[in-house]
Amino acid sequence: MIVSSLFDLTGKVAIITGSSRGIGQASAFALAEHGARVVISSRKQDACDAVAAEINARFGEGRALAVTASISDKAALQRLVDATRAKWGRIDVLVCNAASNPYYGPLAGISDEQFRKVLDNNILSNHWLIGMVAPEMRERREGSIVIVSSIGGLRGSPVIGAYNVSKAADFQLARNYAVEYGPDNVRVNCIAPGLIRTDFARALWEDPERIRAANEQVPLRRIGEPDEIAGAVVFLAADASRFMTGQAMVIDGGVTI
Repeated sequence: MIVSSLFDLTGKVAIITGSSRGIGQASAFALAEHGARVVISSRKQDACDAVAAEINARFGEGRALAVTASISDKAALQRLVDATRAKWGRIDVLVCNAASNPYYGPLAGISDEQFRKVLDNNILSNHWLIGMVAPEMRERREGSIVIVSSIGGLRGSPVIGAYNVSKAADFQLARNYAVEYGPDNVRVNCIAPGLIRTDFARALWEDPERIRAANEQVPLRRIGEPDEIAGAVVFLAADASRFMTGQAMVIDGGVTI
């Protein structure tokens, strides 16, 4: 097998949640660049349409589809999956990227409603989507599911503890589904980014003092960029990672070492 074919996604169909910006958007462009047809999804139709239009303009008409869906709405996620199948007849890759964090502060101060929102959006929604796409992958004996977790799932925090709890659970979600689906050749893996230049982390990297202090703790001495995570998504979606499942790829500039 030639090296280029290891990353060839021609003919594959990928759903990427939270893909109107940040890591999700970068991943959608990278998957499309390697040949995949991609479904752009977030809560806002105009934002999804703009990303899909740019991908279609760059890689050819019909390469991207825009479907809005809130990860908190199970019915909306089912419509996302159904719309993808109606358009292209299959789903080969699922990237669970969307997440939320409505609370900053110690765990002792979080309300039940806030905690449930974090757990529902960051764990349960992934479980829902996996359950919706996995049956056809198992029947076809081929498929890749990628959960974008966080290095927060490996550490404690005085301000984002609930978020970190949810991201730690995502590691186990991937491990457990990897065990269940492995016999059918369906792979499930996580990516654990460090601090990345996205809107989600804007409060950290826009403050010069906070980002300077943060970068001093990173061996590479800088923040990550969305496309530096997108490359890992392509790897996990493609044949290059066909013997890898149940794992967590840490991409953090070395900060957790």
